[in-house]
Amino acid sequence: MTRQSQIIEFVGSFKHDFMGRSCVVHGDCFEWLQTIPENTIHAIVTDPPYGVKEYDEDQLEKKDNGTGGVWRIPPELDGYKRAPLPRFTAFNAKERTAIQAFFIEWARLVTLALRPGGHVIIASNALLSQLVFSALVTGGLEFRGQIIRLVQTLRGGDRPKNAEKDYPDVCSLPRGGFEPWGVLRKPLPQGMKVSDSLREYQTGGLRRLPDGRPFNDVIPSERTPRQERAIADHPSLKPQSFLRQVVYAALPLGEGILVDPFMGSGSTVAASEAVGLSCIGVERKPEYYHLSLSAIPQLAAIKTSDKVANRLSQNQLSLPLWD
Repeated sequence: MTRQSQIIEFVGSFKHDFMGRSCVVHGDCFEWLQTIPENTIHAIVTDPPYGVKEYDEDQLEKKDNGTGGVWRIPPELDGYKRAPLPRFTAFNAKERTAIQAFFIEWARLVTLALRPGGHVIIASNALLSQLVFSALVTGGLEFRGQIIRLVQTLRGGDRPKNAEKDYPDVCSLPRGGFEPWGVLRKPLPQGMKVSDSLREYQTGGLRRLPDGRPFNDVIPSERTPRQERAIADHPSLKPQSFLRQVVYAALPLGEGILVDPFMGSGSTVAASEAVGLSCIGVERKPEYYHLSLSAIPQLAAIKTSDKVANRLSQNQLSLPLWD
């Protein structure tokens, strides 16, 4: 069975396009996940935009119009127009409840679709991580730790709002220097060891680096380069130098189907393509879905500034497109 025939089983009636070894699907991931047979997906790597104020429709519209909202619109400097920056946002009780309910329901669907031992690696931030990760556990996943992406996040470090001059020596939160990614797993059947899961489901662990070193839970990371942002204009685009390391680790035997249910412009799919893996990306917004068709091959072809990410890509260049 070819990889393409394996993937087509997951597409159903949704609009889709094949991209190399991978496939992109236009649809809502909640609806799509309900069509997936149980115990079939090998792993998930995703950066969900749902439930965070910066990415609500009204706030994105304000950003695009230059009126700000919860986005900080920097002034032009030396004739260069700087990109909008997300502000630190606080959540009231109603919003926190909505976020929790969203991820509990999402985790229930994911737990059904994943093979036992299949990992979920999910982006978060210091403000939301404890809420999101606990909701995912309530939904049926097993918490296994975190990947710390060391990067200046632009969160926190601000003086008290509307009282900056009154309290110039105070910041409301520490300036963010990391981004936490949750590492969770569908529980193994009772009595099953990781070795058993690897034999039966090709899941259960994380893939070591090509030189035999274990995958590390701290990854120094750059901000997403301007070259990549020019290819894929998405507000939460993550760099290929980071994503290629994560997707490589997510499939312990280097085989199986990886999924990004919140694909955006396709950066996770591109990272998978770059390291020789098959990925299904699901995106509900038509503008990002159509953007992904051109962005994925361009992002996958980029040579990154990270030596590890480049080595992962180079090790896979000789693989055939299809089995």
